[in-house]
Amino acid sequence: MTHAPSTTAARNAVGVSFGLNGLLFATWVSRIPEVREGLGLSNGALGALLLALAVGSVLSLPTTGALINRFGTVRVVRFAGASATVGLLLVGVGAGVWGVVPLTAFGLLCYGVGTGVWDVAMNVEGAAVEHGLGRTIMPRFHAGFSFGTVAGAGFGALLVALDISMLLHLGVMALGAFMVSWRTSVAFLPVDPEPEGRLPAWSAWREPRTVLIGLMVLALALTEGAANDWLALALVDGYDVERWVGVAGFAVFVTAMTAGRLAGPALLDRFGRTLVLWATMATAGAGVLLIVFGASPAPVVVGIVLWGVGASLGFPVGMSAAADDPVQAAARVSVVSTIGYAAFLAGPPLLGFVADEVGTLRALLVVAFLLLPSAFVVPAARRRTPQPS
Repeated sequence: MTHAPSTTAARNAVGVSFGLNGLLFATWVSRIPEVREGLGLSNGALGALLLALAVGSVLSLPTTGALINRFGTVRVVRFAGASATVGLLLVGVGAGVWGVVPLTAFGLLCYGVGTGVWDVAMNVEGAAVEHGLGRTIMPRFHAGFSFGTVAGAGFGALLVALDISMLLHLGVMALGAFMVSWRTSVAFLPVDPEPEGRLPAWSAWREPRTVLIGLMVLALALTEGAANDWLALALVDGYDVERWVGVAGFAVFVTAMTAGRLAGPALLDRFGRTLVLWATMATAGAGVLLIVFGASPAPVVVGIVLWGVGASLGFPVGMSAAADDPVQAAARVSVVSTIGYAAFLAGPPLLGFVADEVGTLRALLVVAFLLLPSAFVVPAARRRTPQPS
């Protein structure tokens, strides 16, 4: 089957956008242990600081669908890239140069706005490309995000080991990603005109299926996000390894997650969303238990791999499920993303406070516990045939 050049070009541009977003996120994550040390924070205080990033994302997400419908994905992604770049530069100055918590928090707020808006826009564009191709491809776009995180985590571990300054690291990566994103986003598919009778964007909040998908993504986003925020720290605190070893453990996690996202489309098309999601959730839970109770390198590494594979498909499948019907796709993806990003709002302080009580490593058990009730809402993500408009 031959696809129009515009769809192929958009597919490639969306893949680049996901990769850049992941690159910047892992660049930030690779510096979290240094931020905690440089600002002299406890785990609970670090969790509160990380809350600023989540607040920026959650506050911006509910309006992103409407912004996309009005201005298009190209302009929205460019705005998001600018906000993320400014945010990371402020973090580099606040935490890496001046050691000022309020400036660092404001930088994370700006970065949170940028990465949240960017996330919705590229997922809406990815869903449009998926519909154009007529097959499951969203997990591979998210694999592009994971490839970016692999590169960002690996490069970050190297620069941390070489004692390269945080400001130089964050600044160069953010400005470079912004320039590439600006240039490649022009290939995105054009925004279709709104059909007559389209419901207002806020009406998607009243759809039970959309809200249930959001609740599923909430738990699975926490499964992924907990590793982003706490895995490196848990390895450093729980097993007394060097900081670069903790960052390398995070790199193993994102590598395993990338592999899961590359294999995911074939499994989803063959076995369906429900069975595959249940299997990955069980895998993630087993991985967390091995990390916490493994007590030696081999089971811990296996646990990191299992956690990464298990966390690989929840978010992309949730985005695809929200966009099964192209009509209202932007609004529904915005709703699901808003609910899902609540995990990034609640997760950092929750795990931080738990870590202060039981230790950073054992705090990861919260992830395994929350996977159990979330399994009951997975059937909401079953594929739906778009309704005629």
